Amino acid sequence: MTSRPARLPPRGQDPHITDTDTGTGTGTHADAHPRAHPRAHTRAHTRARILEAALRELGRSPDCTLADIAEAAGVARRTVYVHFAGRAALVRGLAAEAAEAVRLASEVADVPAPDAATALAHFVLTLWPAADRYRVLVNLARQDLGAHHVDEVLAPARTAVARILAQGQRQGLFHTTLPPGPLTRALEAYLLSLLDTVNAGAWADDVTTTATATTATTAATTALIAAGVDSNLATTTVRHLHDHLGPTHSPR
Repeated sequence: MTSRPARLPPRGQDPHITDTDTGTGTGTHADAHPRAHPRAHTRAHTRARILEAALRELGRSPDCTLADIAEAAGVARRTVYVHFAGRAALVRGLAAEAAEAVRLASEVADVPAPDAATALAHFVLTLWPAADRYRVLVNLARQDLGAHHVDEVLAPARTAVARILAQGQRQGLFHTTLPPGPLTRALEAYLLSLLDTVNAGAWADDVTTTATATTATTAATTALIAAGVDSNLATTTVRHLHDHLGPTHSPR
């Protein structure tokens, strides 16, 4: 029996590449640019709804159940488990969103400033909306997140603030009692405690002002004072920045 000679590839084509690899045949790789499946979009939308509902419900009650979150999201409880293995995984999903929001805000706030006091005030005003949105994590971190997850969320902000504080100490604007690293952690703890008072209902924005304006400007002003800036200069700096920037919004 005579064997059939091997078919030669077209001139100029690598003989080791098949027509399914090049997308010219009828194999499964023929479509080189597959379109996103509608189901993937629906899945992402459902996941976002669950996370948004989790923010609301956990903000109302840190002890709420996945069933409560599912009801608030308008999905079955088993749908929540499709996206998250349990409560801890759901909280980690929120932490991942918060980490991205902090990263974006840190990038937005990284702009040239005439001095370190202005830079620090600008940073707090820019970051505060994201911090306020995810402030429920301040309490959840103690029971649902490990220290390494908290570090991942706050790492960009810590780096940026430490750099600003070092600059301010060189300029003689901030006190030098603590080096930039420990001073950064001290300011972080202070700002997180302010967010915790908002969680507890002990501090809220004036409803007659733009949302987050009161808490944001107060947080920025007191952060400057804690860093060693004169109170009058801190107030003037923050007021000028707030008037210039307008209502603070979290970058998306």
